[in-house]
Amino acid sequence: MKTADFDYVLPEELIAQTPIPERSSSRLLVCDRDSFTLVHDHFYNLPRYLHPGDVLVINDTKVLPARLLGVKEDTGAVIEVLLLRNLEGDRWETLVKPARRVRKGTVIVFGDGLLKARCVAVAEEGLREFVFAYEGIFLELLDRLGEMPLPPYIHETLADKDRYQTVYSAVVGSAAAPTAGLHFTQPLLSQLRELGVLVCPITLHVGLGTFRPVNVEDVTKHRMHSEYYHMSQTTADILNAARADKRSIIAVGTTSIRTLETLAAKEEKFRESSGWTDIFIYPGFAFRAVDGLITNFHLPKSTLLMLVSAFASPEIIRNAYDEAIKERYRFFSFGDSMFLRPKGR
Repeated sequence: MKTADFDYVLPEELIAQTPIPERSSSRLLVCDRDSFTLVHDHFYNLPRYLHPGDVLVINDTKVLPARLLGVKEDTGAVIEVLLLRNLEGDRWETLVKPARRVRKGTVIVFGDGLLKARCVAVAEEGLREFVFAYEGIFLELLDRLGEMPLPPYIHETLADKDRYQTVYSAVVGSAAAPTAGLHFTQPLLSQLRELGVLVCPITLHVGLGTFRPVNVEDVTKHRMHSEYYHMSQTTADILNAARADKRSIIAVGTTSIRTLETLAAKEEKFRESSGWTDIFIYPGFAFRAVDGLITNFHLPKSTLLMLVSAFASPEIIRNAYDEAIKERYRFFSFGDSMFLRPKGR
């Protein structure tokens, strides 16, 4: 299986640069995986395609304003630091640009000295570990000094930071948003609950895997970066009951599906659990936990496109993407969405 098998040509003007005014007014491409048929709709009509008793699994991670611009203390050179994960205390794993300028012992200054970071470890691919020094509360300083870590294909300034958060974000820790969830509003979630859909959260803090491209020709040689997850016992009980009753479990986003499939591979039943996952899902993967998937349209040759191709089939996804391009859907983080429906309905 070659990385090139997951390539496609996307007109640049279809890359969404800003969120639309109303979250749930995004377009929704509904894909029937039995008949291969496609239906064009809008996200606010999602309740038409869900059934009472369905379980919708959302990722309640909250994005840190994790992009920091600082200067080297000794030379004044501008350095960009992207916080990826908190290792312990004030020690963080980061992605640095330009990495060649940052060696062990380098000190970066942010906000006229309000925040300083000393490099204590150097790894490949731009990864660095820093220990931060400051007075006060770190997250408050980060909120003042940091920017939302928008993907590099977005060139417009984000006017409202909250538009890169889901309306249900709660647990701080991500370096990127779980973008499939950006289409939900609180009224839409209330409508789904009134329909009898159970909405339950899990947490997966999105890390380097979102930013790291697949640079190998053979897909199976790619290695994912570990990301932290947590599932509560309440969510586990809801999922176990749904599986026992043969009700559909629908993941909102690739982060939710990766968490659920990680846990399903470990034990026969879900239970409260925390840990790290580096699961890599590509065609040939045997899904055990998830029946349906709500997802955005993903970058060519990305691990996310490989995952959705595994869940539906490469043929179904190629057809859906061709249709979305023909119909001028908006792509990537602030773009439109797709619902891969559970089979048999």
